[in-house]
Amino acid sequence: MKTLSTCPPKPRGRPRAFDRDKALDAAMRLFWQQGYEATSLSDLTCAMGINPPSLYSAFGDKEQLFLAAIEHYLNEGPGTSLSCLLSYGTTAKEAIQKVLTNAANELANPDHPPGCMVVTSATNCSVGSARVQEAVARYRARKEEEIIARIEKGKVDGDLPADTDAVALARFYGTVMQGMTMQARDGATADVLLNIAMAAMRAWPSS
Repeated sequence: MKTLSTCPPKPRGRPRAFDRDKALDAAMRLFWQQGYEATSLSDLTCAMGINPPSLYSAFGDKEQLFLAAIEHYLNEGPGTSLSCLLSYGTTAKEAIQKVLTNAANELANPDHPPGCMVVTSATNCSVGSARVQEAVARYRARKEEEIIARIEKGKVDGDLPADTDAVALARFYGTVMQGMTMQARDGATADVLLNIAMAAMRAWPSS
């Protein structure tokens, strides 16, 4: 079975112009599949179709490339949907349910590696990768803040009890999505993840 890091045969003749976005997308998928530390520079140059000097010139070192890949995931890739989904519907419950059901389908999407790149790509890293782990934690915190803000709006709008702990509720659903990511990595289908999402929604506070 061909892996993401298998190098394709080198084409003959003059090399094609460097496509930065295409190369970044390839790096994103490789980090997503293998994780930050397990992905070598050799893996990256193979997947991206460039040589080491071109990688360093375009992206800097491996750490900078990884952070660029995370930004690509969040701004141009599958991670772009959260902000839009949080504006779905007329209530906070409808919005969070939409986030979870979309996640169920996206995390198990066969068109890309399973799970969420921001959750899985920097887990189990050594002390030497502490800066990468801290950066990824900041990205997760940024997304959590968006969910907190939507829940707070629900309280103002009256579709949640005024005493709802927005932080705790946001962290609960964030934890559910992280668990769904691990289930997807273990092979769970979209239907299995949808059942988890619907079970989690039954914990929504009564208004």
